[in-house]
Amino acid sequence: MAHVDLSLSEVFAPASRTPTEPECDNVGQWSAMVSHAEEPCLLIDADTRVVAISSAGCDLLCLGAPEDVVGLPLLEGGLRLLDFTAARGELTEQETDKIPPLLALHSGRLARGLLRVQPAGEDAPDATVDAISTPVLTDGSVAGSLTFFSEI
Repeated sequence: MAHVDLSLSEVFAPASRTPTEPECDNVGQWSAMVSHAEEPCLLIDADTRVVAISSAGCDLLCLGAPEDVVGLPLLEGGLRLLDFTAARGELTEQETDKIPPLLALHSGRLARGLLRVQPAGEDAPDATVDAISTPVLTDGSVAGSLTFFSEI
């Protein structure tokens, strides 16, 4: 017959590292996480301004340093997106509305797609990244979008 010992101890609850103050909304909490993340990720607000971006995200998207990008509109902060044709043309405004970070923001739903990113140097090869975006809610309405990237 099996013998089982059972003992009770106090519950260990790890201290949360996420701020819980009322003035810190959902976007603010995600901003802190994205800024310190090792994964390539990006957080934009409802006005498409970059709220936070990880260093790995800047490297993958050829954007320089995070402090150079935060506060700028996503598509005016140095992000150069190309179409997937042999001509490598820049995306039109209608096409940029369909990139995952903006699509998740405007639709309020998950969005996924491939992006072709042009680095600053003329001789540098283009980067193709897979982007998965989710809307970020504050008080039940879309306040931004959070995107994770993976190099293809």
